[in-house]
Amino acid sequence: MTQNPKNPARRKLFRTAAIASGLAVAARVTPLQPLLASVRQPSLASHGAADVPSFEFDEITIAELQAGMTAGKYNARAVAEKYLARIDQIDKNGPAINAVIQINPDALAIAEGLDKERADKGVRGPLHGIPVMIKDNLDTADNMMTTAGSLALVGSKPSKDSTVAEKLRQAGVVILAKTNLSEWANIRSGHSTSGWSGRGGQTKNPYALDRNPCGSSSGSGAGVSANLCVGAIGTETDGSIVCPSSSNGLVGIKPTVGLTSRTGIIPISHSQDGAGPMCRTVRDAATMLGAITGIDEGDRATAESREKSYTDYTQFLKADGLKGSRVGVVRQRFGFHEGVDKVMESALEALKKEGAILVDPANIETSGKFGDTEFTVLLYELKADLNAYLAQLGPDAPVKTLKDIIDFNEKNSEKEMPYFGQDTFIKAEEKGPLTTQEYLDALAKNHQLARKEGIDATMDKNNLDALIAPTGGPAWIVDHVNGDYFGGGSSSAAAVAGYPNITVPAGFISGLPVGISFFGRAWSEPVLIRLAFAFEQATKVRKAPRFVPHIDI
Repeated sequence: MTQNPKNPARRKLFRTAAIASGLAVAARVTPLQPLLASVRQPSLASHGAADVPSFEFDEITIAELQAGMTAGKYNARAVAEKYLARIDQIDKNGPAINAVIQINPDALAIAEGLDKERADKGVRGPLHGIPVMIKDNLDTADNMMTTAGSLALVGSKPSKDSTVAEKLRQAGVVILAKTNLSEWANIRSGHSTSGWSGRGGQTKNPYALDRNPCGSSSGSGAGVSANLCVGAIGTETDGSIVCPSSSNGLVGIKPTVGLTSRTGIIPISHSQDGAGPMCRTVRDAATMLGAITGIDEGDRATAESREKSYTDYTQFLKADGLKGSRVGVVRQRFGFHEGVDKVMESALEALKKEGAILVDPANIETSGKFGDTEFTVLLYELKADLNAYLAQLGPDAPVKTLKDIIDFNEKNSEKEMPYFGQDTFIKAEEKGPLTTQEYLDALAKNHQLARKEGIDATMDKNNLDALIAPTGGPAWIVDHVNGDYFGGGSSSAAAVAGYPNITVPAGFISGLPVGISFFGRAWSEPVLIRLAFAFEQATKVRKAPRFVPHIDI
C-alpha cells in the first residue's frame, strides 16, 4: 500500500517501503541492451512458455496500427474482432490471464461506425479506431456495468460517461472492454491480494502466471502487456498505475492531480486520485494522455491545469532528451532488493551515457514522515468521496453509502471476503466529515512534507529537472493466505504531493520486469515524458511476456 507497513491501503497503495514490486518495459536490441539485460536472466528451460499462438498485432503501436488503417490494410472493425478473439483465446482460455472483467457488447458496432466516419469525413486524430480498455471503476453510460470489482455494485449502469471515457470516445477510440482490478482499488483491506475482486476473480501476471500483476490497475497492466489491446486507462491514489505498469513491463503515467478529470470515477481520495495511460511505449502513453486532459467543471482540481496541460504530449518526445538534464537519484528508495539495485545501476549508466547529469544522492529529507497522515487523509476522503459518488447514481443504485457496502460484504462474506476482510472500510466509516480538525491537519501536513519540504525542496536544492528511483521490485507470488508482499518502491512522495510520476521498463530479474520512475514538480509531464522517452529509446528493454507457469530459478 504505502511505504508505511502500518498503513495498508490505497489505489494500489504500496505497502512496505514506498511502492510495490513490479517493473517496466521496452524492447529490441541496442548497444545498451546487454548492459541492462545482464541481471539474472530467466531460466525457463524446464517451464517453457505456454502454448500461446502468435498474434498479428503483437507489440503493435498506435502509430503503426493507425498507419495500417490509413493505408487500407485493415479497418477498425476487423482490428476489434481480432483483439476480441485474442481475449477469448488467452484471457478466458489458454493461460487465462483474467485481465478482462467485461467485454463491451457494442465494441464492433462502434468500430464499424468509426470506419464509416473515416471514409466519409476522415479521421478524428491518432486514436481513431484504436482499441483500448478501461478500468472497471470508470463510469460508462453503455451496456457495461461499473462496479470497482465489487458484487455490491453488480447491475450499476451510470447515466453518464466518466469524463475520461467521454474524452476517449471523442478521440475515436474503441472501448473494447473493462479491466479487472483490485476490488475497490485496493482500499478495502490492509491484507488484500492485488488483482483480486469479488466480481472478477484473480488476474495473473503474463510473465509468470503464478505471480501477482500488482494493483489496483492490475487488469489494465496485464491486459496491455499480454497484447489484449493497444493501451489502457488505469487509476492511481498511490502506486496503482506505476506498480502494475512496472510489474507487467509497461510505461505508466500517473499525472498531476487535476490534469485529468475524476468525474465519474469511483473514488478513494480527491486529493490524490488520478487517471492515466498504461501502454507498451512512451509514445503511445503520451498519445493517450493528450486525449484525456482538459478542464472539467465537475472536477474543481482541473481548473488548475489551465495553460498547464496539452492535448498533444508527443511534441515532447526527443531521443536526445536526456542530454544536459539534471536528474536526482533518490538513493533512500534503493536497497530493498539486490537485483533491483543492479538493474538501477545499469540504468544510471545508461542515463549518463545519454548525457544526463546525475546528482547522486538527491534524497527527499521528508520521505517516510507522512505515511500515517496520508492514511488518515485517505480514510476521511474515502468515506466522503465514495458516499458522494454513490449518491449521484440515483435511487436505483444497489448500495447508497459506504455503510451499505460494509453490510453487503458481511451478508455475502463467502463470495466477497473469502481471503481478506474490510478493516480499512470499517476504519473509514468511523471517521467524521471533512471539516474535522484531524483531517485538516493531516492534509496540511501531507502537502507541507511531500510538496514544499519534499519534492520541491529537493529539486530546488539541487537544481533538478526530475527525480528517479526504482518503481518497485519483481512481482511476488500470488498468496491469498498472507496477502501482498511489497518489497519496496517510490510512489508515495509523488502520490501524496499530487505530482506526476512516469515508470519505464528498466530491466528484468529472473524474467520478471522492473521499472524506473521519473517524477518531479506539479505539471512537469512534458519534462518527464522527454526524459522517459530518451531513456526508453536508448535502452529498449521491453520484451513481450511468454506466459510461463512459473519462474524456474
